[in-house]
Amino acid sequence: MSLPLTDQDRPQLRKVIEEIVESGFTGMTMRVHDEHGAWAGSAGTAELGGTDEPPIDGYVRIGSNTKTFTATLVLQLVAEGVLDLDGPVDDHLPEFGLDRRITVRMLLQHTSGIFNFTGEYYDDGSYVPGIPATTAGQEWVDNRFKTYLPEELVRLALSKPARFEPGTGWSYSNTNYVLARLLIEKITGRSVAQEMRRLILDPLGLSGTVVPTTETDLPQPHAHGYYRYAEDGEHRTVDVTRQNPSWISSGGDMISTTRDLHTFISALVSGKLLPAPLLTQMCTPYPTGAPGMDYGLGVFVLTTPGGTVISHNGGMAGHAALMYSTPDGATTLTASLNYVEDVEMTLGEPFQKATQRLIEEVFGEKTGPAASRR
Repeated sequence: MSLPLTDQDRPQLRKVIEEIVESGFTGMTMRVHDEHGAWAGSAGTAELGGTDEPPIDGYVRIGSNTKTFTATLVLQLVAEGVLDLDGPVDDHLPEFGLDRRITVRMLLQHTSGIFNFTGEYYDDGSYVPGIPATTAGQEWVDNRFKTYLPEELVRLALSKPARFEPGTGWSYSNTNYVLARLLIEKITGRSVAQEMRRLILDPLGLSGTVVPTTETDLPQPHAHGYYRYAEDGEHRTVDVTRQNPSWISSGGDMISTTRDLHTFISALVSGKLLPAPLLTQMCTPYPTGAPGMDYGLGVFVLTTPGGTVISHNGGMAGHAALMYSTPDGATTLTASLNYVEDVEMTLGEPFQKATQRLIEEVFGEKTGPAASRR
């Protein structure tokens, strides 16, 4: 099904999302804004065994897209003059005894070296667990309504060895963004949800975006997310749409819609939320080691055949959200996925192929002039 918001039927876009669902996902919705106008469509089902398609612009747990919102909020506080981007985080959060070389920039850029509290994978193939996250199977399922305090997540991470000296490498760590949350709250004296409403949600009219703390419910309408795990030698699949997102905190706890994600990313890259110098720094790539995929401050900076694309994606226990834009905001792609997650991350490869297919289809010939802006 598609909801044509313009006269363009866009059969190729519909075909892409149908093929993505056929690769193993339960359902998908997608929204594209470009020179042809706006188009939205859906495929698959909102529930396992059901017949209804996922609701277009339904609510979805956006996972690590939360990081882009959080980084924007931090940079807005830098713009207000209450926070130094290159100042030590320890100046504001001395209770953790952080390495004084770790700056605010390093948190947003993932160059602090701090252990990821959801667990770390190392180059030699070893894995060091953190809290019982979605890599923990039944233990995560049994604990999915538990409340974790942000400070608890940070202290657990700091009890583990750092991956590298601050500023000498790149490693994706949810802990960086929990520290960013605590930094926002310490600097402002208000909750991150209050500051998000003040500086981002209310100014942009993002009525479909929620900043939860421990709230377990997802607003209606929404598709369902699932998790599969082994118990007593058998595989069980449970509906995990309802869960306490404090286990991931500002590493990925927010809820939104594809419409709101489009409004946010297009406003962000077109300069409506940050002064030009800070936006430039946000989108300045730092090498991650992955070809064509560098990281700025809360955004991935992708090098595609057509040019540069600013992005973030996120998965959250059976839900995922995609967010892409050309650097001028003229073309955006936002999407939501619902699926069955498991310890083995069996949909990891189909997910990567799906996102690559979407980038090629939507941005393949639209980002040439932007390539020189890298």
